[in-house]
Amino acid sequence: MAKKYKIKGHETFILREGWLTKGLQAVVDNPMVFTDNYGADALGVGTNMAKAIRYWMKTAGILPERSGKESSLTELGQLLYEYDPYFEDTFSLWLVHLGIVSNEAAATSWYLFFHKMEDAFTKEELIGEMTGWLLSYTTEDKLSARSVRDDCNALISMYYAQKDRNYDPEDKKISPFAGLGLLKKTGEGYQKTQPDHRLLHRDIVLYCMIRMLGAEWDSVSIDDLMTGNNSPGRLLNLNRTALNRYLDELDNAEWISVNRTAGLDMVYRMRTFTPSELIREYYTHR
Repeated sequence: MAKKYKIKGHETFILREGWLTKGLQAVVDNPMVFTDNYGADALGVGTNMAKAIRYWMKTAGILPERSGKESSLTELGQLLYEYDPYFEDTFSLWLVHLGIVSNEAAATSWYLFFHKMEDAFTKEELIGEMTGWLLSYTTEDKLSARSVRDDCNALISMYYAQKDRNYDPEDKKISPFAGLGLLKKTGEGYQKTQPDHRLLHRDIVLYCMIRMLGAEWDSVSIDDLMTGNNSPGRLLNLNRTALNRYLDELDNAEWISVNRTAGLDMVYRMRTFTPSELIREYYTHR
């Protein structure tokens, strides 16, 4: 049975520096912004770029997945606009990252990459694996090879920026997500990397847990937090040592309780809170 999937929704444009800020402000100024020429004139970009901005905002959960002529910010979008509209806090980028890579239906290649791809790979290996995985979503026996390649190229470009002699950190074509530290170049290929502890706040790990389990969760095994669907281990490239460090920090902050007695390796909820409540808590106490 076919599953809902999407490839190349980004029009070959990765999420660039300043696009989310531009999109947030445009929707606040005019909820009908995307109805006239896809918002290209209001956003000051070409039509395909405007489509890409809307796609990334929807995929990240900043705009509703289904919206009519009028657009409005989701609760996440409203919080970002209220507290960090210029995305100066890396915490905000992590929120968007999690929205994208957990969105199996709208950003299928991103979802598959973080859930299934081996840590070390070449671009051709990624394209080959991605093609096979995507075929499982459809009843057809082939996919557009160009679309799959475009997705893989966009994925790599979004999380890795080549720092050669011409590298310019102010280049607006570079994605801010390259600074999250999730991917590096290794010879002829690439390597998934664990983000620097200083760049990944413990509340992002907790936010990921709540989105994975729901606000009313009672307990979860550390194994599930490592390898489960939309788990912190998968979406944030965390190994077990790093995950345990974050869990201990959250335990000390009395958000959760960790029990490793007799090999239990279980995590228990200490407070009830929604993802939005956690986001507001972080921004008001940072």
